[in-house]
Amino acid sequence: MKQKLSSETIPVRAGEELNIGRLEAFLRSKLEGLPSENLEIEQFSAGHSNLTYQLRIGDWEAVLRKPPLGPVAPKAHDMGREFIILSDLSQVFDPAPKPIVFSDDLEVVGSPFFVMERKQGYVFDTEIPDGVKACKELYQNLSKEMVTRLADLHRIPFEDTKLAEMGKPDGFMERQTYGWIKRYEKAKTHEVAAAEKVETWLASHIPERSDATIIHYDYKLNNAMFTHDGARMSGLFDWEMTTVGDPLADLGVALSYWTSMDDPAFLQKGLGKESITNRDGFYSREKFLHEYANLSGRDVTDMKFYMVFAYFKLAGICQQIYYRYHRGQTKDERFKNLHVYVKGLIEHAAQVMRD
Repeated sequence: MKQKLSSETIPVRAGEELNIGRLEAFLRSKLEGLPSENLEIEQFSAGHSNLTYQLRIGDWEAVLRKPPLGPVAPKAHDMGREFIILSDLSQVFDPAPKPIVFSDDLEVVGSPFFVMERKQGYVFDTEIPDGVKACKELYQNLSKEMVTRLADLHRIPFEDTKLAEMGKPDGFMERQTYGWIKRYEKAKTHEVAAAEKVETWLASHIPERSDATIIHYDYKLNNAMFTHDGARMSGLFDWEMTTVGDPLADLGVALSYWTSMDDPAFLQKGLGKESITNRDGFYSREKFLHEYANLSGRDVTDMKFYMVFAYFKLAGICQQIYYRYHRGQTKDERFKNLHVYVKGLIEHAAQVMRD
């Protein structure tokens, strides 16, 4: 189910170009049997953090991922770590793309990067892709598959993967809570009155949990790819934040992205148009939660902390992105008003905290 190139990719944005000659020479030195045609590069238009490119040489296709431009937060955007994670998970979790090659040679594209397989299918975000029939059955299929695959991921024995060495499940939520408070404060550019109250509340309500699983930690509809009817997830991307931790934190993040018509307008629109999860036929958050509980057997009766944390974490991620724009480290105009969205997320976290 190959999507039209124009629906996913754009010409490479100014300032984010790759050295096509060096990259092609690198690929030919590492990979055998590449076609004789010249390398062509397009950029995936979605995503606000790592830079992702489509590579094509004749009928050969792959995807390249590299960190964003400018200074990045310590331990963030670790391409080598993501490559290792995918090397393991792609063998036991079908939607995870198979990694092909990693390089930390800065002479090739200016930063560490890795190349992975090009998954095929349809990405559902704010619009229904061309060639796909919009209907309630599609929406139900997408909803069910999103919940099912999250539960499947949480069932994988992390002890059998390299994440057992990379993750630290003990004290996970405490480290995450204080870590994201620190990251937000370090990247802060505008004062948000509700921020201190949310930070204080989170720090005083950290749950004590011993349950630990592999978590994706950026699990959302537009990070996945599906067959045309939505019945099977053919790809899941952006594994940068993956670790071993509290599965309810992963669930909270997924639910924070799963918007509905009764959400505040700013949350429905996110960073642009409304998500299709707002449409009649998609699971409500409550049904998503109920289905996950049935599939996983976990107690999900108290999700308040995880939802407040999810909105604050997303605010922290967006604030780090806006910080780069504010400092002139990126000129991507999509980030121009991101601080307004950050303010809305923190105020919404405070509302959830009070409810």
